[in-house]
Amino acid sequence: MYVQGVDNVYDLNFNGLEGADKVTYGEVFLQAEQEYSRYNFEYADTAILHQHFIDAEKECVALLDAGARAGEGGAHKMVLPAYDQAIKASHVFNLLDARGVISVTERAGYIQRVRTLAKACGEAFLLTEAGGFSAAA
Repeated sequence: MYVQGVDNVYDLNFNGLEGADKVTYGEVFLQAEQEYSRYNFEYADTAILHQHFIDAEKECVALLDAGARAGEGGAHKMVLPAYDQAIKASHVFNLLDARGVISVTERAGYIQRVRTLAKACGEAFLLTEAGGFSAAA
């Protein structure tokens, strides 16, 4: 079974129009896919990526700490910005891993570090109103 009757994602009808007005997914995104793939797999400076991982990890922890201190009645106040940093660390890890600059031993350590960030964000989220926390309880 094919989506929209095509077997290539770049041939998908992106705007729902037909004929000369039709725009495909490829017309919108193919150049970006090619350029970002080239950057990610060939040109990205892996030393800089490693530093980005360290920075995102550090910022996530700092935001979690600040949000816990800023909370009134135990509510957490900085979960989403902290989670953004955890996602950034995860993304950078994936780039480093794809480039092959992380050894098998290091890989397990990076995964654990990202997992620790994600778990801490999840625990902090439970201390927000959206996570079910109520200061009155």
